[in-house]
Amino acid sequence: MRKQFVVIGLGRFGTSVAKTLTALGHEVLALDKNEQAVQSVMQDVTQAVQADGREEDTLRGLGVRNLDVAIVAIGDDLEANILITLMLKEMGIPYVVAKAQSVQHGKVLEKIGADKIVYPEQDMGIRLANNFIRTNVMDFIELSLDYSIFEIIAPSKFVNQTLGKLNLRAVYKINVMAIKKSKEEIVIAPGANALVEEKDVLVIVCNKKALSKLPD
Repeated sequence: MRKQFVVIGLGRFGTSVAKTLTALGHEVLALDKNEQAVQSVMQDVTQAVQADGREEDTLRGLGVRNLDVAIVAIGDDLEANILITLMLKEMGIPYVVAKAQSVQHGKVLEKIGADKIVYPEQDMGIRLANNFIRTNVMDFIELSLDYSIFEIIAPSKFVNQTLGKLNLRAVYKINVMAIKKSKEEIVIAPGANALVEEKDVLVIVCNKKALSKLPD
C-alpha cells in the first residue's frame, strides 16, 4: 500500500530513509532548515522543502497533519527533536517515529507519545558486531531482546540437503521462514522437501544464542 511520509531532518539517517521510502514507491516530503541538505535530495523524493520543523504553522501549511507517518530524524538538536515529536503527536499524525541518541532520550520520546523510537547508531553497532562474529550473516531484524530474524548464507554443511533431513528446528532450534534463491526466486514457508542449494540465503528466526551454534 502506497503511504505518505514526512521526514524531518536530512542528515545521513534522514536522507537515507527519505530516499529509500521514495524508491519503494511511497510519497515522501523531506524537510530540513539547511538549504544544501534539501538540494541534495531534491531529485530523489516527492517534495523537498527548506523549513524549520519547529514552526507549527509551517508544518500545517505543508499539510503534514494529513500524512500517514512522520519521521523525526534530527539527531544533533535534542530540544528540536523532542519539541517536533510532541508537536506532531498533538497534530494528530497517526504514526510518529523519532530518532533517539540515547536510552534516556528514548525514554523522554516514549513519554511524549512517540509510536516508535529508533537508535540508528546502536542498531548499526549491533549489526556490525554480528557481522564480525559470523561472516555469513547478511542482515537481521531484532524482534526482542532474545529473538531476531536473520538472513544467512547457507552453511556448506546444509548444501544439497532438504530441510526435512536437516531438521533445523530440532537440531539448532531455528525456524526457516524463507529461502532466497540465487536467481531472485524466493520460496516462502518452505516445506520439508525444500532443497538448500549453494549460495542460497536462509531467512531464519531464532534465539541469538542459537545463531552461534550454526556451522559456517
